[in-house]
Amino acid sequence: MAAAPAHRDRLGLELTAASGDAARAYDDALWEYVGFGRDPGGKLKAALALDDQMPLALILQGYFFHLMGLPSLAKKARDLQVKIKPVTSRERAHLSSLGAWCDGELERVCEILEGILAEHPRDMLALKLSNYLYFYMGNAAAVRDGPARALGKWGEGAPGYAHVLALHAFGLEESGDYAAAERAGRRATELNPADPWAVHSVAHVLEMQDREKEGVAWIESLTAHWDAANFFRFHLWWHLALMHWAGGSPDKALALYDARIWADGSNENLSLCNDISMLARLELAGVDVGDHWDAVAKVVRENSGGSVLAFVDAHYALALGEVPALHAEGLTGRIHAGFGRALCEAMVAWRAGEHARAAGLLAPARTQLVRVGGSHAQRDLFVLILLDSAIQSGNKSLAKTILAERSQQRPSSRLPERLTAVKE
Repeated sequence: MAAAPAHRDRLGLELTAASGDAARAYDDALWEYVGFGRDPGGKLKAALALDDQMPLALILQGYFFHLMGLPSLAKKARDLQVKIKPVTSRERAHLSSLGAWCDGELERVCEILEGILAEHPRDMLALKLSNYLYFYMGNAAAVRDGPARALGKWGEGAPGYAHVLALHAFGLEESGDYAAAERAGRRATELNPADPWAVHSVAHVLEMQDREKEGVAWIESLTAHWDAANFFRFHLWWHLALMHWAGGSPDKALALYDARIWADGSNENLSLCNDISMLARLELAGVDVGDHWDAVAKVVRENSGGSVLAFVDAHYALALGEVPALHAEGLTGRIHAGFGRALCEAMVAWRAGEHARAAGLLAPARTQLVRVGGSHAQRDLFVLILLDSAIQSGNKSLAKTILAERSQQRPSSRLPERLTAVKE
C-alpha cells in the first residue's frame, strides 16, 4: 500500500511507496521519460504493478496522458485524479498541478510547479514539465531561467545534470543568446551524448545562424546516439532535413522525409507536425510533394483524435485543408477565441491557393504567433506562408515588410526563389 514508510529517489527526494522496488521502478520510469527513452509507459506500468496506489506513479500516469496531447487521454487524466491519495506536501502539490492541467489552465500548472521547485529545486519532474509547458506557451525567458536556477542547486556530479544543462541551452537559444546556448549545448552533449535534447539545442543555434553545413555535420556525427531515442528522433531527422532545405537542397530534404521522418508513420501529434511543416516547406521551395499530403491527412483524421495545443491545431489545419475541431478549454481555448482560429483558417486558405485571404488573416496575427508556442524555427513556417501569400496575391508592400521583419532576426537567411521574387 502507498501509506508505507517513505522512500527516496536517486536525487534524494521523498517518495511514498509500498516498497523499495516500487520506488525504484517509478524512478526508472521518470528517468526514461527525462532521457527520451522508448518505454517510459512500460516502466511506469511495472511500478504500478508493484504498488497500484503509489501517489507519484499515478500522478506521472496522468501527466503522461496529457503529454500525449489527445482530448480522450486528457479525460482519462481527469478520471484518474480521484484515485490518488497524496501523503507528502510535494505529492499534494503535484496532484494540484495535474488538476490544473485537466482544466487546461497551463499558466496555473506552471505556477504550482514553480512552487514545488522553490521548495525542491531538484524535482526533475516539476522542472521538465514546467519547461515543456513554458515552451508551448511561448515563454522563452522561463524556458531559459527555470533550468538556470536549477543548475545552481544541482552540481555537475549529480544525476541529470547534463539534462538540465541541455534544457538551459535550448532556453538560451530561444532567448537569442546563441553563443552561450552553443557552449552549453556542446558541453551537455560532451557529458551525455545520448541526450537528444542537447544535440537538438546546438542544432537550433546552427539553424538560426544559417550554418547549414555545420548543422548537417553536427547532427550526422551524433546520429548513433540520438536515433536510439523515442519519437523525438523524428524531430532530429526533421532538423537535418531542414538544414538541407535551407541550404538549397530540397531534394535531400524530401529523401529524408521519405526515409526517416515519415518512415515509421508515427501518429504522435508532434511527429505529425514535423511531417506537415516539412511538406509545406518543400512546396514553398517548388517541390511537387504529390500524394504525400493525402497520407498525412489520413493519419491526422484516423489516429490523432484531436488536439489540445494551438500549435498542433494550426499544423493539422494545413494537413486537412480544413479547420480541425478546436479545443475550447483553458489557455488553448482562449488562444483560439483570439487569433488561433484565424491562424488555422489562414493555413486552410493557403492550401487552397486563396493567397489574398491567407495574407489577410495572417498579417494581423503575426505579432501574436509566439503565443502558440513552438520554437523560432518551427514558427518560421507561419511567417514563410504569410510571405508567400503576400507575394502570390501581389501585395508587394506586405511582402517587403515581412522580409524586413524576418531579416531582423535572421539577417543572412537564404530563401527559395519563390519567396524572394518580391525583390525584383
